[in-house]
Amino acid sequence: MSHALIEQLGQELHQALKTASTLPPLVESHDGLTIDDAYHISLHTLKLREADGERVIGKKIGVTSKAVQEMLNVHQPDFGFLTDRMHFADGAEVSLSRAGLIQPRAEGEIAFCLKQDLIGPGVTAEDVLAATEWVAPCFEIVDSRIDDWRISIVDTVADNASCGVFVIGETHTDPNSLDLAAVAMQIEKNGEPAGSGLGSAVQGHPAEAVAWLANTLGEYGIPFRKGEIILSGALAPLIPASAGDHFSLTAEGLGSCSIRFVE
Repeated sequence: MSHALIEQLGQELHQALKTASTLPPLVESHDGLTIDDAYHISLHTLKLREADGERVIGKKIGVTSKAVQEMLNVHQPDFGFLTDRMHFADGAEVSLSRAGLIQPRAEGEIAFCLKQDLIGPGVTAEDVLAATEWVAPCFEIVDSRIDDWRISIVDTVADNASCGVFVIGETHTDPNSLDLAAVAMQIEKNGEPAGSGLGSAVQGHPAEAVAWLANTLGEYGIPFRKGEIILSGALAPLIPASAGDHFSLTAEGLGSCSIRFVE
């Protein structure tokens, strides 16, 4: 793909983000787009966001569990960047309109905070655990700038892995103090059970997902840096979110977190 087209599509996605609007799937209007093309489109959009004053504070992997893959009809993980404007405090009341959220869905995850750099390829799950300062429960609110979530893997990678905003629980836990694969998570929406899952839903173990992400980004020369937050993927199916909804989750041995939405 030409550099000019990469910049054009990156600009279109950035404009959609700023105006809370959607675009037709990129693969419908641009036949032959590859994941590599999509990643470079995402990088150009990120460059525009940084020019607007946003700062990268981490990375994310998505579409890691079978349940989410089947829901979105995307059968391999995606990857993207986290910025400071995407991060809200635990328990925050988030305005859908001010946050620019269009068609949000909530997913419960385990977040990792790094105490040292990790640079792929060659990173293992053991390396991830050794490099992690703490883990915590997390809500990622995914969103898509693609019409009606009609995404392919190319569309979601180009669209920064369909990322919206996120909150991280205030309890921080040593990742080596428990088996993250066995962590059971319970999610509630408006006080009613809305989903559940185990850490093993994320590629067998959340640290395996983080290692995959480190190695995938390492192929593009992108490292994980000390202090960054890494979101490891959903433990349960995505849950649609609207103004007035309140979401909470508890993760066995990790604590809890919550988020509320207003118009």
